[in-house]
Amino acid sequence: MPDRAKVAVLISGTGTNMAALLYASRAEDCPYELVLVASNNPEAPGLRLAEAEGVATFALPHRGMSRAGHDAAIDAALREHGAEYVALAGYMRILTPEFVARWEGRMLNIHPSLLPKYKGLHTHGQALERGDTHAGCSVHLVTAELDDGPVLGQTPVAVLPGDTPDSLAARVLIAEHQLYPRVLAAHVRRERDPLWLVAQVRERALAQPETDETTSHGMPCFGVIGGKKFAYVATNHHGDGRTALLVKISGADEQAQLIENDPRSYYRPAYFGDAWIGIRLDLGDTDWDAIERWLNRSWRSVAPKKLTRLLEAAEEF
Repeated sequence: MPDRAKVAVLISGTGTNMAALLYASRAEDCPYELVLVASNNPEAPGLRLAEAEGVATFALPHRGMSRAGHDAAIDAALREHGAEYVALAGYMRILTPEFVARWEGRMLNIHPSLLPKYKGLHTHGQALERGDTHAGCSVHLVTAELDDGPVLGQTPVAVLPGDTPDSLAARVLIAEHQLYPRVLAAHVRRERDPLWLVAQVRERALAQPETDETTSHGMPCFGVIGGKKFAYVATNHHGDGRTALLVKISGADEQAQLIENDPRSYYRPAYFGDAWIGIRLDLGDTDWDAIERWLNRSWRSVAPKKLTRLLEAAEEF
């Protein structure tokens, strides 16, 4: 199967959701693997389990450290182990906006409520006090606002007569263990899915002025209406197994420099010559803001001067 996405898990305690992610990753068709379990609590039982299962661990107490300093140390450990995604699993630390921004779109969290209901703590008690017929759990992308990121999946859990916060929490935890691996797998698989990747490029390419989409050489192709092409999306072009964006560049020198600096991400696209560069989209860590900048630069290189002058004048205001 293709290379699996590399996931790091952050825990503070027993790590039962980490264990659920770990054991799900042992399935042959699972698209991710755990490369690190990290914690702010060196005594967290989940660390011992990860070690016993052969997963690398990292522990750093937060006491005596600034929040920013601790987050920077955790971030360094994640990157040292090659993590592409981060899964929070009972990590009882509020992360700094800077840390969250570094992992935007690639950090997930499991929360024991049907978000947007009951953010924060004591979710089960709140559900019972409000007389809800169902509690449940949610997996969401992490943003700087607590428990506020886009929801990727949810599982409702019925409230039974006589439930206490503890009895309800025990059933919700079962649902969490089922939901989290499934949603994480779907999320990392999407990041390598050619259809999803093409859709991301399409949205950004068609946002450029007076642009349309056609098909050329069997590839989605974007150009100024009635004019030159500025971007292609190659999916397994000539059987190379890659999904990539092809954009215009200044020439051979820039092409060679980009490939030398980052051969993992950049390559010379076959049959396109020195004026184009291939940018891999299927590595699981695409910087979509950078892709948007590449598309805009490439569009400007082929757009009529009258159109670019009008745009530049509008940008001044």
